[in-house]
Amino acid sequence: MRVGARSVAGGVPSGTRLLWISGGGAAAGNDNLGSVIDLRALREDPDRLRASQRARGEDVAVVDVLLDLDERRRAALTRFEQLRAEQKSSGKLVSRAQGEEKQALLAKAKEMAQQVKEAEAEADTLATELDAALRTVPNLVEEGAPAGGEDDYVVLEEAGTIPVFDFEPRDHLELGEKLGAIDMERGAKVSGSRFYYLTGVGMQLQLALLNLAMEQAVAAGFTPMYVPVLVKPETMEGTGFLGNHSAEVYHLPADDLYLVGTSEVALAGYHMNEIVTDLPRRYAGWSSCFRREAGSYGKDTRGIIRVHQFDKVEMFSYVDPADAHAEHLRLLAWEREMLDKMELPYRVIDVAAGDLGTSAARKYDCEAWVPTQNAYRELTSTSNCTTFQARRLSIRHRDADGKPQPVATLNGTLATTRWIVAILENHQQADGSVRVPRALQKYLGREVIEPVR
Repeated sequence: MRVGARSVAGGVPSGTRLLWISGGGAAAGNDNLGSVIDLRALREDPDRLRASQRARGEDVAVVDVLLDLDERRRAALTRFEQLRAEQKSSGKLVSRAQGEEKQALLAKAKEMAQQVKEAEAEADTLATELDAALRTVPNLVEEGAPAGGEDDYVVLEEAGTIPVFDFEPRDHLELGEKLGAIDMERGAKVSGSRFYYLTGVGMQLQLALLNLAMEQAVAAGFTPMYVPVLVKPETMEGTGFLGNHSAEVYHLPADDLYLVGTSEVALAGYHMNEIVTDLPRRYAGWSSCFRREAGSYGKDTRGIIRVHQFDKVEMFSYVDPADAHAEHLRLLAWEREMLDKMELPYRVIDVAAGDLGTSAARKYDCEAWVPTQNAYRELTSTSNCTTFQARRLSIRHRDADGKPQPVATLNGTLATTRWIVAILENHQQADGSVRVPRALQKYLGREVIEPVR
């Protein structure tokens, strides 16, 4: 562990208080349906959201905008309800009146009906404005997460031994080509830059890795899932992958469907608009994933570190919000178990608030050592999304009183194509062969991958 680094168990507050991301309808008058933040919690503790926005480097002024819109909406709603009550009382008088009195009451009723209609329209308009403003606000950062941007992470722990070679190490692409495992040239010929073929033992290595990940997940109680890779807009938006992240997502306009960048999206949508029983629910999704990698021009253009298509096994949990913190640490432990099986040196980082993405309240990454880059690179990421996704997707459970409440959702990478980079580079030998981690040998049927060229 680095000097000053904290252990994972000690680096996270055990009793974090969160301001739930959820919402409010217009004339319905319910602060917890249809929008994105629990407005009652916002009114009680607006500084909690201000602190979160500040930690992320986001606009703090949005808090005052939300409070103002909420106050005006509630006032309009109160006026609408008062006018509607008067309208009902007036209607009873009309039924008992006669002659001129009845005509006067009918005229007043007509005028009041117009007032009710206008008041309802005002409440609905303000609710729409409020909901639009709320949807620009990312999830609240968990207390204790580092403030700042991409470079402000905190190293929690380092594990494994960085290899020392008595030869000049080759990078994963040179190794992959010598082993007959990776073909970038033909991938570019067929599909363009950042595409590739995994060939021969390369394909076998990926299957071995993902099969081992799925085997571990099932042993831990996860339900294995093969998921759709095309999803509807409401699913993609509900998980928080549109908005600031829309440039990274492939969209098929003719069908109005999105290609997922992670099976997290399909797994989050699995219980959309449902009340879930028997928590926790844990799923392990195997899918191909697609990312446009917008904004990454010139970055990691060599090899398979940053590509448009890859395969992944993703863990996904639905839990009671009170259990989300503990579940997050469990997901991290399962990720580390897989990395240990790959016999890789890695570090665990606490991702800074400004690099969390829209949905996460807290995120831990595991980064493996890449010898030829003399740097750690991300292999896994696990996020606690608290109730952010569940509120947007209307996924609930029943509390002790039988009342529907939003669940918490969490996700974590268990293995992905990028792991091949770290496996090849860390386990390479002087002749260009690669030692197979013991846990993968039963799948590959060999202890060493030999060069073919």
